[in-house]
Amino acid sequence: MTTIELTAPATRTVEVDNRPAYVSFGLAYVLGHGSAAISRGADPLVALPDWLPMALLGAGLAAGTVFATLAATRAQRGADKAESLAGKLLGLAWISAFAGVFLAITGLTGLTGMPELQSVLWPTSSAFVVGLLYLAEGVARRNVLHYTLGTWLVLVSTGALLFGTPGLFWVLAIAGGGGYAVASVLEHRRLITTAG
Repeated sequence: MTTIELTAPATRTVEVDNRPAYVSFGLAYVLGHGSAAISRGADPLVALPDWLPMALLGAGLAAGTVFATLAATRAQRGADKAESLAGKLLGLAWISAFAGVFLAITGLTGLTGMPELQSVLWPTSSAFVVGLLYLAEGVARRNVLHYTLGTWLVLVSTGALLFGTPGLFWVLAIAGGGGYAVASVLEHRRLITTAG
C-alpha cells in the first residue's frame, strides 16, 4: 500500500524592500527637523517661515508612508492567513498609536495650560511611536534591521527631550536621520543576503 502525504501549499515569503521608505523618512528628518533646528531657539542661525520645517517634514513623511504602504502590500502577496492578519493588525496599529498620541498631547497641553509643549511633544512622541511600531514590525517580519532601527528611534526620540529647543531638533535631524541613512545602506545588504 502506498502512503501519500498531503502538505499545505507553501506560502511564498516576500521580503520587503524598505529602502524607499527609509530614504524618504530620513530626508524628512534631516530637512524637516534640520530646518527647525537652524530656525528656532533664542538665537536662530537662519530666519525661516514657521511653516517651512513642518512642510518639509510632512512631505517626507507622506512620501515615506506611501512607500512603506506599498512595500507592506507587496509583502502580503502569497502570505498565509496568519501572516496576512498580522500585517493588517500592524497597519491598524499605526492609526491607533497616532490617535493615542494626538489625545495624549492634546490632553496634556490642555491640562497644563502650556500649548507650547506641542512643539516639543509632537516630534519626539511621533518618533517614539514610530520606533515602537518598527519594533513590532521587526518581530512580525523577522527583520532584525527593522527592529534595530526601531530601537534606535525609541532611544533617540526620548533622549532628544533632554536637550530642549532647538537641541531636540538637532538630535532628531542628525541621529534620527542618520539612523535612517545607515538603515538604507544596510537594507541593501540584507536583501542580498536573504536572496542568496
